[in-house]
Amino acid sequence: MNSDDFEDSGNETSGDDVDFAIEAEASSTREIPTIDEDYPFEVFSTDDIVQYMIDSIKDVNTVVQIPSTTTRILLNYFNWDKEKLMERFYDGNQDQLFQEAHVINPFKRVVVAKPKLPRKILGTEECEICFMILPPSQMTGLECGHRFCYQCWNEYLSTKIVQEGVGQTIACAAHNCPILVDDQTAMRLLKDPRIRIKYQHLITNSFVECNRLLRWCPSPDCSYAIKVSYVDARPVACRCGHVFCFACGENWHDPVRCGLLRKWIKKCDDDSETSNWIAANTKECPKCNATIEKDGGCNHMVCKNQNCKADFCWVCLGPWEPHGSSWYNCNRYDEDEAKAARDAQERSRAALQRYLFYCNRYMNHMQSLKFEHKLYAAVKDRMEEMQQHNMSWIEVQFLKKAVDILCQCRQTLMYTYVFAYYLRKNNQSVIFEDNQKDLERATELLSEYLERDITQANLVDIKQKVQDKYRYCDGRRKALLAHVHEGYEKDWWEYTD
Repeated sequence: MNSDDFEDSGNETSGDDVDFAIEAEASSTREIPTIDEDYPFEVFSTDDIVQYMIDSIKDVNTVVQIPSTTTRILLNYFNWDKEKLMERFYDGNQDQLFQEAHVINPFKRVVVAKPKLPRKILGTEECEICFMILPPSQMTGLECGHRFCYQCWNEYLSTKIVQEGVGQTIACAAHNCPILVDDQTAMRLLKDPRIRIKYQHLITNSFVECNRLLRWCPSPDCSYAIKVSYVDARPVACRCGHVFCFACGENWHDPVRCGLLRKWIKKCDDDSETSNWIAANTKECPKCNATIEKDGGCNHMVCKNQNCKADFCWVCLGPWEPHGSSWYNCNRYDEDEAKAARDAQERSRAALQRYLFYCNRYMNHMQSLKFEHKLYAAVKDRMEEMQQHNMSWIEVQFLKKAVDILCQCRQTLMYTYVFAYYLRKNNQSVIFEDNQKDLERATELLSEYLERDITQANLVDIKQKVQDKYRYCDGRRKALLAHVHEGYEKDWWEYTD
């Protein structure tokens, strides 16, 4: 549902509109870059996010006519899916709905238990946290009826927000009371302005994290979020210039899909390759399976496990006794058991070499991309120098265009090695590898052209070569991606485990 679907009923169910103590600027504009015309998106600033949250609450509140603070808690419970909330609100058990969301049913009168007065002091209440006897004006509570003094509430909320980082799901301070503290009450009870700002940030962050149509820009120190109409693995561009995949939040990784990329990143980050090295360079004791590394020339191995002490041959992993006096040379190469052990060792080493082959090329292009800012700075200096040789600003823009395409090609090539690592060999994979090889060669040649010194004598020749090469690179990159996407549509690709 959109805000246009409802008209404001003007009902005053909560007394105040929900503003989270953050005033959204009416003059803020939402920039809508275009990368994929079939996948529109919007870039939201913090003010835009807050206004979008307020609009979502008003959309629902206009229909269900309950307090805005209660609506926010319900929406958060349903991950800000207005349709699911509406369906459950009208088709299900409302009492159960409010109970699951940990809010008091606003349609039922709450019977508040009278405070216990152990001391016979008329017109006072006892705070059950600090046990101070205070007048009712210094006590407050939620709709559940649990009342505490302002000081205890402030300290309780401050601890939850600052130390535990909780914003949306702060429960009542009473023992075993699940009722959640609404945002208006929290803002009213918090005294420290810095903690109030922290609370606002937690509310905003939780709204973005829970809403499947919103995602924070993953670029460091960026405070913008992206809003889409539907979730898909498509590229989106933040106002800061960062381009990433909306579905997984990683840098845009065409042609590899999100699942394989997550698998690759996990493989690179965890200890799986340490295990591969162990498998390739060590063997297991045939008796107790302890991992053993050979540190000498003798093939007669004695397990160091105190409970094992097995004697075996490093080459065939068989018992040492039948080897007789052949201390430095094993001649049992044809036995089935020895052959199986050698084959397993070779497979481990081959798997490690294969991983390193693709990983090194992946890391090489990643490293080149990290120097992108230096390349842009060098090209900028070169463009200024060329303008001093009677060339206009328009005429030197080919260098920036070349660097843009070079970086796109390197990023695409980087992820083609992830795709190729998991790809099984077939006729289409051979075509893919040929496209990859062609793009790699052209990219390196374009990089070489950009590093050449440009003088008045070779200016025309270099410009022509750079323009021809970056057009060729761009064409080959698009051809490679088109082939991979066609393979996705026609199920050409098969993957290794």
